[in-house]
Amino acid sequence: MHAAAAVPTTADLPPPNTEPAPRVLEIRFTGSGSEYFRIWAVNLLLILLSCGLYLPFAKIRRIRYLYANTLIDGEALAFHGDVWKMFRGFVLMAVLMLVYTFAGEFSPMAALLAFVLAGAAWPALWRASMQFRLGNTSWRGLRMGFEGSLGAAYLAYLPVFVPAALALAWSLKSEGSGGGVLAWLGQALQLAALLAAPWSTALIKRYQHSGYRIAGEHSGIRLHTRSVYFIGFKSVLLAVLMLVVVSICAFALGSLLGLATTGKIDAKGSSTYAGFAWAGMVYLFVGSVVPPYYASRIQNLVWGNTHSASLRFRSELSGLRGLTLKNWLLIVATLGLYRPFAVIATMRLRLESVSIESSTDPATWVAPAGTERTDASGEVARDFFGMDVGL
Repeated sequence: MHAAAAVPTTADLPPPNTEPAPRVLEIRFTGSGSEYFRIWAVNLLLILLSCGLYLPFAKIRRIRYLYANTLIDGEALAFHGDVWKMFRGFVLMAVLMLVYTFAGEFSPMAALLAFVLAGAAWPALWRASMQFRLGNTSWRGLRMGFEGSLGAAYLAYLPVFVPAALALAWSLKSEGSGGGVLAWLGQALQLAALLAAPWSTALIKRYQHSGYRIAGEHSGIRLHTRSVYFIGFKSVLLAVLMLVVVSICAFALGSLLGLATTGKIDAKGSSTYAGFAWAGMVYLFVGSVVPPYYASRIQNLVWGNTHSASLRFRSELSGLRGLTLKNWLLIVATLGLYRPFAVIATMRLRLESVSIESSTDPATWVAPAGTERTDASGEVARDFFGMDVGL
């Protein structure tokens, strides 16, 4: 007779999976276009009446409104920045920008020196901006922070700044030479700066997303430079394709308008109409397709590879191109009055496309001491240089 099969006991069974499922911290944006329009209109009026001196106060009103309507796991962000510290930074940046603007009026060498000095100061101001913004941002009473080193900030911008500075210096040196080898070399340096842009972007994003901190969570990122180059390459191809399509459509539209107004296809008149049509379509269609495509792919790539010990981020941003085209058409149609509504719609799309998974309960996080930053000059620098960092 065969022996009876052994009945498995509780001790023989594999241990159950006791690791809790990650908790999803939902991001919601509750801002209203009509509410933000009132803030925007008052800010614009006071900026005009104060000849620009109200800019820091307008900025802090805008930040506080947007933060108060950004909810993570049902809790809003808060901004604690001191407006008078931002105002002092504003005055400092105004003086620096005046020096930079008027330097070119004296001599080309002064313009080059001002460019080099501005470029040398920018990484430090950019780092100070992130330290100030995050050091004065809180969630659930926990202050955030940024811990990137100053040397790494300079390294992030070096691939673009060096060839750009050399190209500017070379153009000043070869000015009036009539082209030839000197002009070709200057163009090669400009091309080198463009080709180094994705490399610098990868360095910048690594620097940013490796320095964020809240409580005991320190962010990190796995980002390959080749992935950024691939997105840049596809963006360039998309831009070329869009320019070809726009050029064909502009030529056809110009010919039709010339025929409608003169009764014949006049080369001179048609080219004028085609030029206007081309400029308008480039602004509306190329501008609303290529930059949003690049921005959405970079956001998905960067945030999809950002993590900390307990947090994992995901980004599934889509639809930004269609929204941007709609926003631009409405801004043009309303002579700019739709801009606050466009800002709110874009922020909602970009923020709510990001999700956060946490393996720990944020209620157990402990806030470290001494996270507030007082230097606001870098925060103001972002507005002057037309740049912005982070999501």
